[in-house]
Amino acid sequence: MMNDLCVEFGYKSINKYGEQLCGDMVQLVKTPNSSILVLADGLGSGVKANILSTLTSKIISTMMAENMSIEECVNTISATLPVCKVRDVAYSTFTIIKITDNDYAEIIQYDNPPVILLRNGLNIEYDSVTRIISGKKIMESKIKLEENDVFIAMSDGAIYAGVGMTLNYGWQRENIIEFAVGNYQKDNSATTVASNILDACNELYQEKPGDDTTIAAVRVRKRSVVNLMFGPPRDPKDLNKMMAMFFAKQGKHIVSGGTTSSLTAQYLGKELIASVDYIDPDVPPTAKIEGVDLVTEGVLTINKTLEYAKDHVAENKLYAQWRKKKDGASQIAKMLLEEATDINFYVGRAVNPAHQNPNLPIGFNIKMQLVDELSKLLKDMGKNVQVSYF
Repeated sequence: MMNDLCVEFGYKSINKYGEQLCGDMVQLVKTPNSSILVLADGLGSGVKANILSTLTSKIISTMMAENMSIEECVNTISATLPVCKVRDVAYSTFTIIKITDNDYAEIIQYDNPPVILLRNGLNIEYDSVTRIISGKKIMESKIKLEENDVFIAMSDGAIYAGVGMTLNYGWQRENIIEFAVGNYQKDNSATTVASNILDACNELYQEKPGDDTTIAAVRVRKRSVVNLMFGPPRDPKDLNKMMAMFFAKQGKHIVSGGTTSSLTAQYLGKELIASVDYIDPDVPPTAKIEGVDLVTEGVLTINKTLEYAKDHVAENKLYAQWRKKKDGASQIAKMLLEEATDINFYVGRAVNPAHQNPNLPIGFNIKMQLVDELSKLLKDMGKNVQVSYF
């Protein structure tokens, strides 16, 4: 990593009305020095389109990850997938965004609406070169990244949104740019950028999309580290080691769990100040320790955070809730889902005697499960996640 920039990805799709499967497909592949996002839009809709876009995105992302040229990718697809006999058009269009060393982006586009680039919230027109490969007109661009750049890729369902329903000619690319600029907020995650635009498309379609519609966003930002400690170590002798490692890390520090909070306060020689404010009846109150950014209860709070994270990568319906709320889970969600690029979990394997009551459904494994699920979701968002167990 030559610079302190990093990229995060977010994408959302809606199926054509009445279809079980989406004809658009997004693949995300990471190599040690690059991240590759491929958005493919299969011809037609339903099963056939789903298979075509899955094959296209899989073949391209796998080959690009092996550093093969775009010629090889396109030739392989041409040789592998059929051309529609009726319309004599390609089986699948695609957009590739390849980020190398968090330094520059290569954008390769075939027949999808051109990628939008927002720089500091404003639309930027970038140069592209057109080449013919295997009879296909491919557009290529190379762009040096800057902090706060946002790339927005889409399938053509986005620019046909509302045709003949709410709008005569559908939502044009200019309208999408206008919308993206108007809704730009520096802190919006890539997922939020994608879901805001997709929700607008869905509304224009009056929630009966005439085509599969997909929006993918790539956001360039400065690294931001968040560290979360959850539960005391199995062996009390490891406590100082765990605390020392946790506080040695740069970035923000979150401590979750009653026992863990008390031990942290002792370690720091500070007072643990409990709060009695129940901001949200589902989430226990937070506390304060000087030197710690956020102190919360354990399992219930992390479970609620996990619920927000699952929703964030799926429907993103709860975003408006946790974005504004001040309870422990909402604050952790803001820090992990929006602010953090790098997350370090320090997880204690001590068995909490309070959880041994057979009438309580919270076993020791639940803690591990919560961390596993949460870290997997965060990795899927393109964040760097490290989990250390004690």
